[in-house]
Amino acid sequence: MRKYRIKSKVRFTLFTVLAIIILITGFTTALGYNTVSSSSRDQYVQLKVKSGDTIWNIAEEYATPGTDVRKVVNYIYDLNEISADQLQAGQNIIVPIYD
Repeated sequence: MRKYRIKSKVRFTLFTVLAIIILITGFTTALGYNTVSSSSRDQYVQLKVKSGDTIWNIAEEYATPGTDVRKVVNYIYDLNEISADQLQAGQNIIVPIYD
């Protein structure tokens, strides 16, 4: 039986620690522990458009203070695959909820 001798304790320790970190990362990824939680996903509300509503007014209502309302308006258009002239009273649209 051959005996192995550790020549550098620092290199051996560093290798061991890195190997353990890689193994733990691999196992947690395989088991799904490294997935995004639901709290960081976008949340939406479905609204029924009322007579006189505009996407701009809806975006102002749901946007956080300091948010560029134009970006929210464009996002709502993209989410619902509509344009300004396609918005009608009684139509259901999806609006992002900003915290």
